Amino acid sequence: MTKQKATLLLADGTVFHGNLIGSPGTNGGEICFNTGMTGYQEIYTDPSYTGQIIVTTTSHIGNYGVIDSEVESDHPTIGGIVVNSFSQIHTRVDASGSLQDYLVKYEITGIADIDTRKLVRHIRSAGAMNAIISSDFEGDLDGLKAKLDELPDMNGLELSSEVCTKEPFYFGDESAPIKVACLDLGIKKNILRNLADRGVYCKVFPAKTGLSEMEEWGPDAYFLSNGPGDPAVMEYAVETTKEILETNKPVFGICLGHQILAESVGITTYKMHHGHRGINHPIKNLLTGKSEITSQNHGFNITREDAESNPEIEITHVHLNDNTVAGIKLKNKPAFSVQYHPESSPGPHDSRYLFDDFISLIKKN
Repeated sequence: MTKQKATLLLADGTVFHGNLIGSPGTNGGEICFNTGMTGYQEIYTDPSYTGQIIVTTTSHIGNYGVIDSEVESDHPTIGGIVVNSFSQIHTRVDASGSLQDYLVKYEITGIADIDTRKLVRHIRSAGAMNAIISSDFEGDLDGLKAKLDELPDMNGLELSSEVCTKEPFYFGDESAPIKVACLDLGIKKNILRNLADRGVYCKVFPAKTGLSEMEEWGPDAYFLSNGPGDPAVMEYAVETTKEILETNKPVFGICLGHQILAESVGITTYKMHHGHRGINHPIKNLLTGKSEITSQNHGFNITREDAESNPEIEITHVHLNDNTVAGIKLKNKPAFSVQYHPESSPGPHDSRYLFDDFISLIKKN
């Protein structure tokens, strides 16, 4: 196969030249890296990665193709991929197709055959920033830079309303004993599977749905989902969460939902230097003293000083690498949240108990 040249240009002027993978064209977004050794299809279809170019630190990508059952949404949401070694063939017997064909189908442009170790070290030092991948501007860095300058900054960008469901839908057994209203900020399918497996009937609502519409369904509790973008500019979700808390019904938030819950009680959020993305992040549960190996994907976090000074908040989990807040609960409301993904299945299921805790909270309420 004849290889077509491609260029990766970062906002700080750093340039990498490699070979095109996926669809020819020009795609951009905030560049970040994921340290997971497996699960590239789950990453590419996670709505939380909307507007981002993903660098996978695993050197070999594409070797097991794609399979319909391993998606977190209906289609890839990423702005591009960067890999070291890309496999045009796959050997997984139950794969539904190749990663190359999958990327072409959904018009995802990527670049391969570059030094991803060098690139990741650069991002770790310089921080997350916008970048662009192109097979159209070979030799024209000025033209590519002009396209890069058109990309919006992730800081201050609202994306949940773009990726969420446009109409409410149901998930699970209609005869299940528990009804949970899920506010879709970019929800992953495996979250819904975990709730349904525990006897929950879910109704998933668009991100900008008001409390009155959700209450009409008569839910026993509320779930605030993961999703992309900056929580500090999501006033609509923050205001809805404030109203949800006033119902005194149980609330569980994951990732962006965790940040929205924090914002609703006066805890600010901030853009991280390069974020946490991978499947081996160590978390300590301060309530039990036990540690968990977790899957994470976030570029924003809640402000520790705000959480510590808020008398209504108890910090329940911390990230052992940098001591950032990884979980909170409200002392005066049946509400809690975590900054990682207990529904993920990278190998450890250390955090699945959080869904059980949610069910217990609902039954007690």
